[in-house]
Amino acid sequence: MNVLENLKKIVSDFLRGKEPYEIAVENFVKELQKTLLRADVNVKLVLELTKNIRERALKERPPPYISKQEWFIKIVYDELSSLFGGDIKPQVFPVKTPYIIMLVGVQGSGKTTTAAKIAYFYKRYGYRPCLICTDTYRPAAYEQLYQLSKQIDVPFCGDPKSSDPIDIAKKCLSYCINNNTNIIIIDTAGRHGYGEEEYLLKEMQDIAKAVNPDEVMLIIDASIGQKAYDLALRFHSATPIGSIVITKLDGTAKGGGALSAVAATKAIIKFIGTGEKIPELEVFDPRRFVGRILGLGDLPTLIDKLKSIERSSDLEKRLTKAIATGKISLVDLYLQIQTMRKLGPLSKILQLIPGLSLLPVDDKQLKISEEKMDKWLAIINSMTYEELRNPNIIDKSRINRIAIGSGTTADDVKELLKYYELVNTMIKNMKRRYGLLRKLGIDLSKIDLGKGE
Repeated sequence: MNVLENLKKIVSDFLRGKEPYEIAVENFVKELQKTLLRADVNVKLVLELTKNIRERALKERPPPYISKQEWFIKIVYDELSSLFGGDIKPQVFPVKTPYIIMLVGVQGSGKTTTAAKIAYFYKRYGYRPCLICTDTYRPAAYEQLYQLSKQIDVPFCGDPKSSDPIDIAKKCLSYCINNNTNIIIIDTAGRHGYGEEEYLLKEMQDIAKAVNPDEVMLIIDASIGQKAYDLALRFHSATPIGSIVITKLDGTAKGGGALSAVAATKAIIKFIGTGEKIPELEVFDPRRFVGRILGLGDLPTLIDKLKSIERSSDLEKRLTKAIATGKISLVDLYLQIQTMRKLGPLSKILQLIPGLSLLPVDDKQLKISEEKMDKWLAIINSMTYEELRNPNIIDKSRINRIAIGSGTTADDVKELLKYYELVNTMIKNMKRRYGLLRKLGIDLSKIDLGKGE
């Protein structure tokens, strides 16, 4: 569990609190310090950050029509954004092709899976990626990347019989270019633990010299926390690191430490891994990331996820309307259930929508099994147009009719309607929070992935 998620509760408690402003600020700062230290953020960075927040909160006067409490959240948002990299945006899309990316890192950092995730990411945007395995030490490396390449349907090259990674890299590079691919991703070996990478660094230099990559991408496991600072500097001293990917951010308490440590080196974090599934790789934008952990939402990431799903344009339009009106229909819920099959649980989707993640709703309440999804889709399909537009008219006789028509029980229908009310209540509470963001000048509605011409 990422302890930075605690920040949502701290923000929510602050905005709802009745204490005098100065006392509330001091309590907030103390809780923020505890949370950041538990996330393994460097003590010096934490003290400097909270000192800036405290001073700005007590000195700055908010603009007209904005309360002190609301302006304070804006200050926290700005300072945390700076901690994680500020306004630095990576150049995600290459300005020339073919473009060669060489992945480096230590064993266990998630390099091989990340190679497939990156290939899948670029494929979604119309590029033709190719995966190369040069890891001749880990027996399962070739097979793992081969299977992943089949899963995402991209070309793959390697040689399980060869013990020469340099030779493999050269031959496979020619193979990828001859097959008209334009994003070439080279997965290298990662055999040693943190602090014992000398041989790995030498091999990395040799491969880089042989293939002349356009970008060397360092893969770092978020669980190493602030050790990421030394690791990034050590790799960069061996060969210039173009960008960094922080993996496994969803499964560790030390993610904040890793992100802030890498940002302190002035290195560019290009992607973050947010789950085990192939699509769970996101472009890292410090402001969007902070917006999410503070409970302010991250609409660009949600819209970007929706774009990866066929026939999702209707849901995109409905999402925009729901945010504007604070209302959701059963048709919206139907599309959301369909989308959850590909995006993950609703709790994960809702945290991207401004304000919803601040609401005290247990994840267990939002969890839907695959079997239940099938039942609920059948139930909604069995409703009349009138019932879909106005669920309030669904009485006992209608429930029984819907249950018979969908092959389910009356209790199943009631459970769906109860779930619908839960989600609808959350959507209604969202509108005010989103208005606050606009009032504070925090624009999370734009997406800029730095696409080259």
